[in-house]
Amino acid sequence: MTQQPTHTHRARGGKFAELQQHMGAGPLLAGHWLIVYEDLDKGIQSATTQDDWLNNWRPLYPDDCPVCLGSGHDHIKGNKDRPCGHCYGLGKVRVDGEAATDLWELATVATGIIERQLEELNRLRQLEANPAIRALLEQHQQQMIDDSMARQDQQWRAEQGYGPGGQRHTGD
Repeated sequence: MTQQPTHTHRARGGKFAELQQHMGAGPLLAGHWLIVYEDLDKGIQSATTQDDWLNNWRPLYPDDCPVCLGSGHDHIKGNKDRPCGHCYGLGKVRVDGEAATDLWELATVATGIIERQLEELNRLRQLEANPAIRALLEQHQQQMIDDSMARQDQQWRAEQGYGPGGQRHTGD
């Protein structure tokens, strides 16, 4: 019995099946959740931390193209400059998992992608409209500006100058 892919790597693609989750043991892995997975292309089982798993792998959705697994790239030659011939480079197929057979079905798939993106954009706009989040973002932005100015000042003070030992006269 072959495993069905449950995830794909965000950058490299490929077929992966999540097998198990365990709490780590030992001095290095204590307190970390470990994900045991199988690379279905190579037939190798491996483990990684939950943080690495969540950052680098993404789950496969029912409307992801079964050929390119949602990447939209040519899967046969591995050429990322060419679109997948099954989903026409969209990375998505019809809701029933089949490829679009005519332009109207392809337009329906593209419309679904656009609608999901609009929903996500609206959710982000609602978050941004919250006064508490807006204040937090402004505070973070001001902190980044202050940190940048401090780094520039420290860099300027450390540069070669005309004072004793080549240091700048800073008036301190």
